[in-house]
Amino acid sequence: MVVSGSAASGPARDVHPAWLPDEALRAIGSRRCRVTGTGPLVDTVRYEVERARGLHGGGGDGELRLSIGEGTGPEEFTLHRTPECTTVTASTGAGLLYGYFHVVRLGEAAFTSAPPETHRPAVPLRMLNHWDNVDVHPVMGQVERGYSGGSLFWQDGAARGDLARVRAYGRLLAASGINALSVNNVNVHAAEARLLTDRTDEVAAIAGELRAYGVRTHLSVSFAAPMLLGGLETADPLDKGVREWWRRAVDHMYARIPDFGGFVVKADSEGQPGPFVYGRSHADGANLLAEALAPHGGTVHWRAFVYDHTQDWRDRTTDRARAAYDHFAPLDGQFAANAVLQVKHGPMDFQVREPVSPVIGALPRTRLAVELQATQEYTGQQRHVCALAPMWSQVLRFRPRGNGGPTVGELAGGLVAVSNAGADPFWMGHPLAQFNLYAFGRLAWNPDAEPGQILAEWTELTFTPDLTGDPERLRAGIRAVLAGSWATYEKYTAPLGVGFMVQPGHHYGPSVDGYEYSPWGTYHFADRDGIGVDRSRATGTGYASQYAKPWSDMYETPATCPDDLLLFFHHVPYAHVLHSGKTVIQHIYDTHFEGVEEAEEAQRTWASIAGLVAPDVHARVAERYVEQVRCAREWRDQVNSYFLRKSGVPDAKGRTIY
Repeated sequence: MVVSGSAASGPARDVHPAWLPDEALRAIGSRRCRVTGTGPLVDTVRYEVERARGLHGGGGDGELRLSIGEGTGPEEFTLHRTPECTTVTASTGAGLLYGYFHVVRLGEAAFTSAPPETHRPAVPLRMLNHWDNVDVHPVMGQVERGYSGGSLFWQDGAARGDLARVRAYGRLLAASGINALSVNNVNVHAAEARLLTDRTDEVAAIAGELRAYGVRTHLSVSFAAPMLLGGLETADPLDKGVREWWRRAVDHMYARIPDFGGFVVKADSEGQPGPFVYGRSHADGANLLAEALAPHGGTVHWRAFVYDHTQDWRDRTTDRARAAYDHFAPLDGQFAANAVLQVKHGPMDFQVREPVSPVIGALPRTRLAVELQATQEYTGQQRHVCALAPMWSQVLRFRPRGNGGPTVGELAGGLVAVSNAGADPFWMGHPLAQFNLYAFGRLAWNPDAEPGQILAEWTELTFTPDLTGDPERLRAGIRAVLAGSWATYEKYTAPLGVGFMVQPGHHYGPSVDGYEYSPWGTYHFADRDGIGVDRSRATGTGYASQYAKPWSDMYETPATCPDDLLLFFHHVPYAHVLHSGKTVIQHIYDTHFEGVEEAEEAQRTWASIAGLVAPDVHARVAERYVEQVRCAREWRDQVNSYFLRKSGVPDAKGRTIY
C-alpha cells in the first residue's frame, strides 16, 4: 500500500510505509502518552507520539510514559510494563528514541505485565554504505549495484531539492536500529570528490534530515583528494603539506556538520588511488585521515577490499581470497584508535556462499567493522526473493579464533551493510527485499537474534494493515516465501561454495564461464575431470592456513571440509562423494532441479494470498516472481548442461538436460 503524506506528517509522498505503517502505531496512538526531557531526539520522540495519537485518537485506557532518566549506555533504554502504565526510561535522546520504536514493535504486548527489561545494542556502530553517484555514471548509473530506482540523495548532479523522503528514510533506519550512513559511492568520481570541499552544503542538508532520527552522516572520499581538489603534487600520507590539507578539509566539514561521522575510503582497490604508489602502507594511509578527524571525534573506515584485479587466469598460485589477510594481518596494531578496518564478511565478494573472512579473527589490536551487502548484487538483484538474515546470522555466530573464542558479532565494533534502498516507491524495488534492510538493523543491534523471530517481527509490522482478514494464512504465506529463500537461491545458482558463474559486468543471470578467463580472480577451474579451487596448504594456494584451528584443519582436506564450501577449498573429481552421500555431479543436477521447483512453489504460494495483501504490493511481487522463475530455469539449464557436457556423466534420474 503506497501512502501519501508530507515531511510534517511523517511519510514521504507516494511511498510505501515499509515497516512503519500507520496501523502499527495504533497501540501507542490509542493511549494517553507523556514525554519528558529535552533535546533534539526527545523532540523527535514527542513528535512521533503526537503523530500516533493524532492518527488513532489517544486518550484510551492505559498510559505510555517516555522520559529521560538514569542509564549507563548512550543508546540504552529500560522498559517497565504493566496493564495500567508502560514506561521507557533512557539517559539520552537516542536511547529514548530506540525505546519508543521498541514499543511500536511490541504493539499491544507493550501494555501487558512483564518484568523490567534493559536493552542496549551489542554493536555500537550500525551503518549503511550507499554506493550512490552524484552524477549518473555511464556504466554504473545513479546507484552502483543499485536495483531500487534512483538515489534517495542525488538527482540531476546535485542533492535532491525535496529531502522529505530522506527524513522518512532516517525514520525507518532508527526503527530498525541503524545509527550511521555514508551518502556516496566508495568509488569516488569527480563530482563526489567535491562533496568534501565546495559542495559540503549539500551534504549538510542531507545530514540535517538524518540527524532528526539519530543517524550520523559520513562521506566516502578519494585518497587522492589533495591532488584532485587541492592542486598538490602528491597525496603521500607522510607529506606535511598533505596532512595540513586534510586537516583544513576536515575542519571545514565539521564547521558545516558538527556531528559529522567521518570518512569511508576505498584505496588501492580496483583502480582507486591509495598509499601504495608512495611506498606507504594502508596503516599510513588510514592514520593520515584519522589524525585529521581525531580532534572532532570522527572515524575513518578503511576498507580491506584490496586484491590484484589484473590476475593471469593461468596462474594458480595467486589467490584473490588470500589478499585481504596478506595485506592487513601484518599491520595489526599499527592503525590509529579512530581508524576502523572495514572487512567484507567473506574473502571474495558477497557471494551466496563463502567462508567467513579469516581477517576478522586475525587483528586483535585493530578496530574492525564487518561489511555485509543488503543490495542483492549476487543474490538476485531484488528481482529474486532472497532473505539474507539466515546467511548473516551464520556469519555473526562464527568463532574465527576457534571454538570457545568470541563470535564475529562480539569481535566487530561495527556492522556495515551496502544499502539496498533507493527512490523506488517500495524503497527496495522488491517489497519483500525490505526485510533484508530491516533484518540488518536488528542483527546489528543484537547479532544473536534469531532470523525467524526477526521475520515474524517484520511481518507483524509491515503487514499490520492486512492482518485483519485471515492473519494466520497471511503469516504462513509470508514465512513460506521468505524463510527458505536464501537456500533456494543457492540451489539454482553456483554450487558448493564455488561462487560467481554470473554474467560479467552487471552480474545478473548465469554465465558459467563468464569470469573464468578474466583478470578478476574469480575462477572455478572446471575441466573434464573435476571442479573447484585448491586452497589447501598442502597442495594449493595455502588460503586454508590463514584460519585459526580447528577451521584450518577442517578446511584442509575434502574429507573434513563442509559440503557447502567444498568447491571453494578443493578441486575434486565429479565422482567425489559428499558427506550427503551424493556425488558432486549428482548434487549439481539435483539442487538445480530442486531450486527451480522451490521457486515455482513460492510463486504459487504468493499467488494464493492475493486477497490478503494490498493489491499494489501483491502485483509488484507477482511481477518479480515471473522473472525469478524464468531466471531460475535459465540457471538450471545452463549449469546442468554445462556440467553434463564437461563431465560426460548423465543425470542418474534421467531428467531433461540439454
